Amino acid sequence: MIIKESKLRSIIRSVLSEGIYDPGILKAVFMAGGPGSGKSYTAKAIFGGNPKSILNVSTSTGLKIVNSDPAFEKFLKDAGISPKDLGKMSDEEFKAITEPPDSPRGKAKRVKQASQAIFTREDAKLGVIIDGTGDDFKKLAKRKAALEELGYDTYMVFVNTSLDVAQERNANRDRVLKRDLVEKIWTDVQNNLGAFQRLFGANNIQIVDNTVYGPLPDDISKAVNQFLSAPIRNPIGRKWIEGELGQRGGGTKRERSKLLGDKRKR
Repeated sequence: MIIKESKLRSIIRSVLSEGIYDPGILKAVFMAGGPGSGKSYTAKAIFGGNPKSILNVSTSTGLKIVNSDPAFEKFLKDAGISPKDLGKMSDEEFKAITEPPDSPRGKAKRVKQASQAIFTREDAKLGVIIDGTGDDFKKLAKRKAALEELGYDTYMVFVNTSLDVAQERNANRDRVLKRDLVEKIWTDVQNNLGAFQRLFGANNIQIVDNTVYGPLPDDISKAVNQFLSAPIRNPIGRKWIEGELGQRGGGTKRERSKLLGDKRKR
């Protein structure tokens, strides 16, 4: 079964109520890291929320988390396929459930696209976390540019680990991938790290060494929260905020300071 956009809209209507006052308005954080990197662990440590939920909302920041994996696992189960069996499939079997548009992965991608479109629509522009591997640099760069054209400030949290650790964790996950696929994605992600640093800039990327699970360094969460709490920098986003505040009489000093870094009341 494919989740229609109309149904998705009705499901998430309750999280679209705050508009311009939504936490993290016009902020987008990209999560990157290969299978077994501990990306879900890191995201939960920074943002809170339930990584297994299709409609995941950060409990600490209020950002909406856009991730196709929970929907993928749901569609696998709907098709009678255990996520644990993925690593046992032949290449042809794996392609059959991941490549066609009506496959479990194809449906999950549409859920991800629909939820991002709703969260970032013109009358919402809610804060979002885009969760992915980062193995396709051009795709991520295109998505980043599209969000910036909508007015968003963008940031990246890159979760890093060794290939040996990634393989070990993959073997112990509920959704196991083939070792050669894990290695390919890990290699592609590693090769993209330098390009991501140039794309986002030194002040807008955090690299998390997650070789050993444990509490994240305080400076990681602090840096992310500073990005989220800072006034909007993107000129397109600032113009949109000005328009929204204009419909509310120009906004209070507190509102203008938080959103625009402007203490004046107009």
